[in-house]
Amino acid sequence: MTVSPRNRWAVLVTVAAGLLLITLDNSILYTALPTLTRELGASQTQGLWIINAYPLVMAGLLLGAGTLGDRVGHRLMFLIGLVLFGIASLVAAFAPTANVLIAARAFLAVGAAAMMPATLALLRVSFTDEKERNFAIAIWGSISVIGVALGPIISGFLLSHFWWGSVFLVNVPVVALAFISTLIVAPRVAPDRSRHWDFVSSVLALVSLAALVIAIKETAHAGQSWAVPAAAAAIGLIATLLFTRRQSRLADPLLNFALFRNPAFLAGTLAAAFAMFAFAGLQLATTQRFQLVAGFTPMQAGILVSLAAIGSLPTAMLGGAFLHRIGLRILIAGGLAVATVGVLIATLGISHGIGWLIAGSVLAGAGVGAAMSVASTAIVGNAPVKNAGMAASVEEVSFEFGSLIAVALLGSLMAAVYSLGVVLPGGIAAAARDSLPNALSIADEMGADGIALKQAASTAFDRAFLMVMYVVAGVIALGALFTGVLLRSYGPGSQSSHYPH
Repeated sequence: MTVSPRNRWAVLVTVAAGLLLITLDNSILYTALPTLTRELGASQTQGLWIINAYPLVMAGLLLGAGTLGDRVGHRLMFLIGLVLFGIASLVAAFAPTANVLIAARAFLAVGAAAMMPATLALLRVSFTDEKERNFAIAIWGSISVIGVALGPIISGFLLSHFWWGSVFLVNVPVVALAFISTLIVAPRVAPDRSRHWDFVSSVLALVSLAALVIAIKETAHAGQSWAVPAAAAAIGLIATLLFTRRQSRLADPLLNFALFRNPAFLAGTLAAAFAMFAFAGLQLATTQRFQLVAGFTPMQAGILVSLAAIGSLPTAMLGGAFLHRIGLRILIAGGLAVATVGVLIATLGISHGIGWLIAGSVLAGAGVGAAMSVASTAIVGNAPVKNAGMAASVEEVSFEFGSLIAVALLGSLMAAVYSLGVVLPGGIAAAARDSLPNALSIADEMGADGIALKQAASTAFDRAFLMVMYVVAGVIALGALFTGVLLRSYGPGSQSSHYPH
């Protein structure tokens, strides 16, 4: 189906609305987590799962959803995803317990997984001109950034005026509008019914990711028993091997590993993961530290952590527009290198004032924005149109995997460093060692006698914050190195897409 010039930009607006919902729900709980933990009586582990259930289930289902979209049609997948997302948002908004909210977040992820590959695949088939498509995908990437930026701010605003369920209820009207618009403007591309969709492969992908996250989380709290993390790691390894073996035997695999032989495709995949690791790591660490230690309100913390995303907007927009001149290597590897410097500067905010944190966050965002602006182009432009859904899924799995690992690894690392490093005053309950919220609660009950405990706990948490920031910087630096090597032939003026049409 040929899409008219007016309609293809309307398609962009429509899928952008769905994408905005998906990315908002990835970051909207960073500032809301302390409130949710308090209102629902959630434990520290439940708190991390409230955040992680969404990206975990989504990442596990994305490969299957993208390939299913190639078979049944991406327009239909987008519509189904919107309906599921709207229902799940209502359930989450009125969840009576932490466990119900975790389940609702997992259900949200099912809808998001159905929508996410469809957003990029619909752009791939709607925009046939390469330069125009690069610009459209850059706008698409910018919407992702806007969602990441707006999530904490919207959360802070809603929590200041309404009850916590409003952070989910806000999704419903957007879902309704996007559904109507999709029926009107989205292209009806004939689905390829001859392609087989493999449910078993989708389940294996979900199991491997879930086991990996559980292994990371449980390792931080293993203590004297390593049975759970070891078992989770073994299950994850077995599921990964079975998934890989199964793909090599399928006529229509969920993931065609041959795509990764293209260095630009591989570099784009890595860049997406490293970029989201940086964003999620910065936001998780900063919101927790400045709300719990510095006493920021959710709204103030939301504005603070949005600076990185706001800093990325100019480079995200310009990167796609000038990709044909600058080339993939400078934008991806160079962008990640700049982000590394930005994160290191941001760490000075603890000892030298918040101005350093602001400057570093904006610089880190600018670097990540440059990489994100063309990572999607490197992926979808180096896969044939018949694999548009698969390529879109790979791109989205990379984004979600980066965010997922950041929350699982850095959240667990922060908790472990705090617990190991806090020096409690004499006579203080051991529960104060479990987490900073516990320590602050105990200190509040002690009144004036709790000042020493607050200082000790805050000092330990600041050390944990710095450790997390250094890890983020190190990981991004590795990303710059790897992608720079892969993209050594993609300098200024080079062609970024192997399949320009």
